[in-house]
Amino acid sequence: MAGDAGSADAIDLLIYGPRKPVVDDGFAAPYVLHRCEQQADLDGLSDEVRGRIRGVAVTGLVPTSGAVLSRFPRLEIVSSFGVGYDHVDAAWAAQNDVVVTNTPDVLTEEVADTALGLLIATLREFIRADKYVRAGLWASQPYPLSVGSLRDRKVGIVGMGRIGQAIARRLDASLVPVVYHSRKPAEGVAYQHYPDLIAMAKEVDTLVVIIPGGAATNKLINAEVLQALGPRGVLINVARGSVVDETALIAALKSGTILAAGLDVFADEPNVPEELRTLGNVVLLPHIGSASVVTRNAMDQLVVDNLKAWFDGKPPLTPIAETPVRER
Repeated sequence: MAGDAGSADAIDLLIYGPRKPVVDDGFAAPYVLHRCEQQADLDGLSDEVRGRIRGVAVTGLVPTSGAVLSRFPRLEIVSSFGVGYDHVDAAWAAQNDVVVTNTPDVLTEEVADTALGLLIATLREFIRADKYVRAGLWASQPYPLSVGSLRDRKVGIVGMGRIGQAIARRLDASLVPVVYHSRKPAEGVAYQHYPDLIAMAKEVDTLVVIIPGGAATNKLINAEVLQALGPRGVLINVARGSVVDETALIAALKSGTILAAGLDVFADEPNVPEELRTLGNVVLLPHIGSASVVTRNAMDQLVVDNLKAWFDGKPPLTPIAETPVRER
């Protein structure tokens, strides 16, 4: 623990979520660190400690509701790990003059790499082919041609923010046509924009989903969208599990409504439905979109840097739109 607890110059911070060396070791005096890895641990903080905490570092997808944040009457800033922040009650923060930050940009290229890798692995059946070789089957029978290929695809990207644009650049390099759906056209983007998701799904055979989670996008990819995508359709989700209706997706994969899916995220992580785990036409990853050492360290450092900037009297580096920085 850095700093002197209770001193006039101390800045008390709560590290909320899984332990991370970059965050744990990122603060020296005058910072005083208090750690809670899960919501139940918050009950162990005394009223006196809760009254001193001015900043919270959220180091994972731990629920950070208004009820959690309201425990800290002097709270000024929540520095959240990850580009998505649907686990943080941004509306409560805005209403209570608390700034929320996330960690965009430093993970953009890593997640885009994952999306393209997952798309190719799904289309070309790389995971199934790996198991085929390991089982010793290659010596006795040739591996069948993959039904899917990137070569005859048209991709519709659902969301065209930083990561969506990075995915599109990779598809451009692979000579794959790209269009996109979002609420409004993305500034400076030349790809064809579809304001209607169903209309786009009918015109493409591949959907790559990279939009924020939350109530506005809950189960956006539903049975109607999958039906519009059609029997050659492939769904890739590197966004949040909540944006896909998992029940509808399982039914579509079983019935042949779509061809295949590649999923890095799920509705109830880390619990993946058994029906998905037993299907042969889906590739499943354990939410590893940004999960390399170099990128996760950069994300952790941005959590630290946002807090340090704030308490140095500077604007935070990456505030979210819902909590604009007030004049100080």
